[in-house]
Amino acid sequence: MKALSQIFVANTNEGKATSYKKTHNKYLLMKSFILLSLILILTQSCSKLVEDLNNDPNNQTQSAYQNILTGAEVGNMLFQTGENARRASIFAGQYTGIDRQHLGFSQYSVTTSDFDGLWNDGFNDALRNAIVAEQTAQDDNAGAITIGITQVLQAQTFGTLASLYGDIPYDEAVNVEIQNPMFENQSQVYSKVQTLLDSAISNLQQGSGRPATGSDIYFDGNAQAWIECAYTLKARFYMHIKDYGSAYAAAQNGISSLNNSMLGPHGTAAEDSNLNYQFFAIEVRQSDLVVSDFMAGLTDPASSTYRGNSKTNELGRHHFYFTTNALGVQPNITNGYAAQSASADLVTYQENLLILAEAGFRTNGFNNGLSHLNNFRAFMASGGYLTNANTSDILYDAYIGADFASGGIENPDSISADNALLREILQERYVTLFGQIEVFNDTRRTESESIVRVPITPNTGSTLPQRFIYPQSEIDRNSNIPNPIPDFFEKTPINQ
Repeated sequence: MKALSQIFVANTNEGKATSYKKTHNKYLLMKSFILLSLILILTQSCSKLVEDLNNDPNNQTQSAYQNILTGAEVGNMLFQTGENARRASIFAGQYTGIDRQHLGFSQYSVTTSDFDGLWNDGFNDALRNAIVAEQTAQDDNAGAITIGITQVLQAQTFGTLASLYGDIPYDEAVNVEIQNPMFENQSQVYSKVQTLLDSAISNLQQGSGRPATGSDIYFDGNAQAWIECAYTLKARFYMHIKDYGSAYAAAQNGISSLNNSMLGPHGTAAEDSNLNYQFFAIEVRQSDLVVSDFMAGLTDPASSTYRGNSKTNELGRHHFYFTTNALGVQPNITNGYAAQSASADLVTYQENLLILAEAGFRTNGFNNGLSHLNNFRAFMASGGYLTNANTSDILYDAYIGADFASGGIENPDSISADNALLREILQERYVTLFGQIEVFNDTRRTESESIVRVPITPNTGSTLPQRFIYPQSEIDRNSNIPNPIPDFFEKTPINQ
């Protein structure tokens, strides 16, 4: 039997749906959309996906790579913003499970089978489709921009998988010819991801071979937006390995405006609703999960843990993210973060601004970090990424050095000014990237920085979660699984 990390998502329709009903009972409509977008492949062999396609790289007529590219981007949305992100947010202290399986996750009671579907989301729905999209685009002579897009998608998925699991298959991943793909060291995977992003940027800069209108659901083939996202991904993954100098350099070429953020589009039809809306508004799982008191309190002026001050009013952001109901605080499904048609953050301008702030501080010192933090605050003062905030509920005045001096509004406990600034930047990342996988990456990356890290505490015991564990499906099928198999609380190599 082939390992799950090298089985193509479209090889079996029935088995795929059955697996998801058994593992996490979610998003079958969206997953069926992935399959529908790839239906052309079902009638063709893995060795010859397309025949007799038009070879004009700028032709706007329909062909196989266009369907697969759309499917790959939908798969990427499912992987990056669905249950993987929600589970990571639980482990990072942003959500609290209150019933059934999610209660167990919040208490750190996890089993290998809990990760079968999540591994599949990454390797099959996202990665395999992106790789086949590149292969098919090459066969179709689709052109450099299209190839570059598929490479960015692959790099985004590989980097996220490595961040969550540590060592993963890379060179031999999702290869139907290889029964037991080899696992590669996490650091080596990150290095290869950077090389892949460099290749993607080079292709995107060629200026020809834009995909057919509508097939790229993120940017509709806008090469400059893809280039900027590739640089922000480079910066993100350099942050993971604490190469802050390289992260700062990459982010300077990263996403330059809110309009160039990579967002997963959603609509009002059942099959394309925001995934958090599906979870909290439609599915019976709504009663499983609430926002943690710690997370909600950071933006709630009535809370003792409120992060606001005379220069900061977080009420607008609180109302964008959250609503309170009989279960507690949950994401805003009406007109905010989890509204039915709300776009989902994948790689954003606000993340790039905060990479510049943190990496700039760590590389170039206090004044550089403060300048970039104030750039972010100026962005928020104009409304930022909030879609429903009243002007009266937003205040993000610029900070000055004195605010971080002993006794300043950002340093009431009289730590060093440097530590006070870094603490504010890390807390800002924690709030801004709410509900994203990156928050879990941040909490593990900064855990040893006890003075400045966001002070989340274990829900039980004395140790915070350190990784997603390898799924039972891979353990059963791949003889090259790492031995001994690392447990939930064992740090990944980059965080040791």
